[in-house]
Amino acid sequence: MNNYNGYNREPREMHKVTCADCGNETEVPFKPDGERPVYCSDCYQKRKPKRY
Repeated sequence: MNNYNGYNREPREMHKVTCADCGNETEVPFKPDGERPVYCSDCYQKRKPKRY
């Protein structure tokens, strides 16, 4: 049974990628389409717009 509240979910399939910013290898929970850059969590945090 897959609930949307975060419990009883199957583990997500992870995909190995190279960060488009720093070049480190990381894993993401989606299959990259090859057209958009993919970032590691550190680089993503640096790039995302600040919330006010």
